[in-house]
Amino acid sequence: MALDLHIPVCIRNPTHPLHLPSLEQPLRIQIEGPLISIQKLFPDIPWRTNVMSLEFPQPAGPALARLTYQKIYGQDVRHGVAGDMVVRDEYLGWVMPKPLRHIDYYGVTFDHLVPTDNPDPEVLQINIIEIEEDNGIYASKCLPFSIDLTEYAGKKILAVPRCCQKRNGTQDRMRVNSSVAERDREMLQQA
Repeated sequence: MALDLHIPVCIRNPTHPLHLPSLEQPLRIQIEGPLISIQKLFPDIPWRTNVMSLEFPQPAGPALARLTYQKIYGQDVRHGVAGDMVVRDEYLGWVMPKPLRHIDYYGVTFDHLVPTDNPDPEVLQINIIEIEEDNGIYASKCLPFSIDLTEYAGKKILAVPRCCQKRNGTQDRMRVNSSVAERDREMLQQA
């Protein structure tokens, strides 16, 4: 059974302008977290992690982007609106030691109404926080608020925008936009 993705309300006062943004604001969104959490959201979606034959994007990438979009904007992707949700990049974190056999961390980046000629759009960084595997130990270290484990265990997956974490993320915009630019260069070389 698939669990639900939960993005809590902003803890800042006043709330951060990107948590949650208006529907018409152009925005690049990256959501990432432990693979074990993402698999709880999409238990029936396979993963292609053979390093010799990786394809972009992973089947779960567009599904995670759509689900995140729904949670942020409170509605489904508007297929009749150009650029409403466009998957731009993904991040695969590999388990060591070599040889690399499978990933343990995954992220997807998508654009919402970002003009194709804008190389540096505003970025919303969202981190999925795994709670069940360590009984909330990591969550208590990285979040400035407490969580009720019983509210999440076997029910939902916690996803927290950067503004509500202890980590500042001052380089998120540069990092995410650079990764998208690199993916664009790779796609051009393959074409």
